[in-house]
Amino acid sequence: MIAFVSGKVAALAPDTAVIEVGGVGMAVQCAPGTLAALRLGEPARLATSLVVREDSLTLYGFADDDERQVFDLLQTVSGVGPRLAQTMLAVHSPDALRAAVAAGDEKALTAVPGIGKKGAQRLLLELKDRLGAPVGAGARTPPALAPALGWSDQLHTALIGLGYAPREADQAGAAVTPQAEAAAEPNVGVLLRAALQSLNRTR
Repeated sequence: MIAFVSGKVAALAPDTAVIEVGGVGMAVQCAPGTLAALRLGEPARLATSLVVREDSLTLYGFADDDERQVFDLLQTVSGVGPRLAQTMLAVHSPDALRAAVAAGDEKALTAVPGIGKKGAQRLLLELKDRLGAPVGAGARTPPALAPALGWSDQLHTALIGLGYAPREADQAGAAVTPQAEAAAEPNVGVLLRAALQSLNRTR
């Protein structure tokens, strides 16, 4: 297993970062909140999980080891693959997921695109007593994105990368604009979670 990659950020895309490791570019699939903290040409360290399929090897990247461990655990639930597990971590931090499972909060889980009522019930049943209690004082928040990069464009790109149509991304951006404007430095990770929840409510 590749536990982490460390090196210079060579390229960024809506759902992928390329990290240069020993002269080799490692393509790592990341959630938008993780990508928002990376900068081209600067060093980065991502915790990783290698998902092996018959026709592919995909490396998923995370801000820290806790995210990676929760990602791996989520995939032990029937019906949850790596894409859905990563989307869950785009909407909720590991501690928020722990709190939701501990409280039996179906509503929090159905806020994740792709998870319905039955899926939420299955997650609560299969993850009970396995995720543990929240480890931090409140949910961990992703690093803030520098305002110069434009939170609106970053958010729009992130939503497109998660599979939403441009019209839906525009609607979600408009829904969280008041929250963004009220912040001194808009945090794209936090705004993304709010945008995904607003999209889920309108469906």
